[in-house]
Amino acid sequence: EVQLQASGGLVQAGGSLRLSCALSGITFDTYNIAWFRQAPGKEREGISCISRDGTDYIANSMKGRFTTSTDNAKKTVYLHVGSLKPDDTAIYYCAASPSMCEVVVRVPRAVFHWGQGTLVTVSS
Repeated sequence: EVQLQASGGLVQAGGSLRLSCALSGITFDTYNIAWFRQAPGKEREGISCISRDGTDYIANSMKGRFTTSTDNAKKTVYLHVGSLKPDDTAIYYCAASPSMCEVVVRVPRAVFHWGQGTLVTVSS
């Protein structure tokens, strides 16, 4: 089971944000953990993925403002977003998959477990 802590909310453009994803029932040893987002009227898109060996993979379109980190003791993955823009307004999801990160980020149906999602609204 993947649980996503509701750490989004309303933020101002230009600011930064950290989203957290706490794992329950699964471990970093068996799943790669990815982040996705879905803006209103748009398809879900992959942002990043951190693999079981700790390698951080960022989708090409997301490089520069998105990074991920983990706290193994807390079994939590974080998505850090900087220089927020109104276009970043979306529901953000974390997800778990045994597939390679490069695949998961491009192919959402490779995800085995989805978090609930948290809404992030960026005001201009």
